Amino acid sequence: MQHDTLNDAMSTIRNAEKIGKHECMIMPSSKLIGRVLKVLQDNSYIKEFEFIEDNRAGKYHVVLNGQINECGVIRPRYSVQLSDLEKFESRYLPAQDFGVLILTTTKGVLSHTQAKEHGIGGKLLAFVY
Repeated sequence: MQHDTLNDAMSTIRNAEKIGKHECMIMPSSKLIGRVLKVLQDNSYIKEFEFIEDNRAGKYHVVLNGQINECGVIRPRYSVQLSDLEKFESRYLPAQDFGVLILTTTKGVLSHTQAKEHGIGGKLLAFVY
């Protein structure tokens, strides 16, 4: 029984990267997973992804490029102000300017650098480096 589809998606990506696969299938899908994959693609952690409709929940076909060392979700989903973002960067990422925190904000799902540019905070979803 699956409780957290985003956690299942991130662990599928992490496991496929660790064994050296070049692609993986994420199922079931959701809009949130699609938006997180878009942030990963914008930051060059995955090559491409596409949604495949299967008359159920759907699935994502993700093409990997071997850039991910570690990824995962952040539970509980902390509310983060712009001033507190540095604290969570040092907690979840191995070094400054290395890796990405993924947040959900009023502007959509963004990386922590985009959230700093917009000057907004949000809730932490995931990390990747």
